[in-house]
Amino acid sequence: MMEIAPEVRAALAAQEPCVALETTIVTHGLPHPQNLETARACEAAVRREGAVPVTIGVVDGRAVVGLAAGELERLAQGGPAVRKIAARDLGPAVAQGASGGTTVSATARLAARAGLRVFATGGLGGVHRGARETWDVSADLYELARSPVAVFCAGAKAILDLPATAEMLETLGVLVLGWRCDTWPAFYAAESDVPVEHRVETPEECAAVLAAHWEAGGRGAVVLVPPPPGAALPRAEAEAAVQAALEEMAARGVRGKAVTPFLLSAVERRTGGRSLAANRSLVEHNAAVAARVARALAGRR
Repeated sequence: MMEIAPEVRAALAAQEPCVALETTIVTHGLPHPQNLETARACEAAVRREGAVPVTIGVVDGRAVVGLAAGELERLAQGGPAVRKIAARDLGPAVAQGASGGTTVSATARLAARAGLRVFATGGLGGVHRGARETWDVSADLYELARSPVAVFCAGAKAILDLPATAEMLETLGVLVLGWRCDTWPAFYAAESDVPVEHRVETPEECAAVLAAHWEAGGRGAVVLVPPPPGAALPRAEAEAAVQAALEEMAARGVRGKAVTPFLLSAVERRTGGRSLAANRSLVEHNAAVAARVARALAGRR
């Protein structure tokens, strides 16, 4: 079911730092060619920081841990036939010979099975607004309660209920660390009203906390990385765009897996493309920070 690329297998055997990268940002999060450009930029950012990038996806029924350049291009250009694959969808995708981008939940599961501990993405899935009526809660949160992987992200996706997501992670026992921040970043915006209990300042401190978390029997962790200076949108502007997009989504009756791609596109229109630029910048930044921590973790062995 799972194939580990030779470079990744060698890096794991040598205990070299590695960073897992997901692929729904390629297949469903960003338009072409920005999707492929962003994926390549994330891989380059990880290499610049001295770690091995491990992009994960499903190609022709193969769950690949470390996509080759051609495989990544196929997913980026795949169109509607390419699936959005959460953890629960891995079995059907493999058995049916499908191709698709892996969400945070599927990427975390495959990363953990391969022995990877560090994972970078843009935004975490979470509790959707209105979840009291819809029960729409991302599988990302539950997978992090099972898989011992640290996810570096700019908070939950902006379209989600941030306080409820933070509460759910606490209930599930998922460690949340603020990378040089005391509140949750709100994806496009650098801060929110949701506090972070544990703050870390350096790669070495972050690695020490994560190592202690795992040694104590902890499973998943979330490391919150605010968008880099100059990339973040003003908080009020980002929230206004999200609210308008949510109203449009409700009017059109969009549901299920179509929700996130629809809302990201709607927010992009309402910000004149600035949200897309912020998204690309923050995911690359997250990958770089994750690589620094991966190096610090490797140095502890």
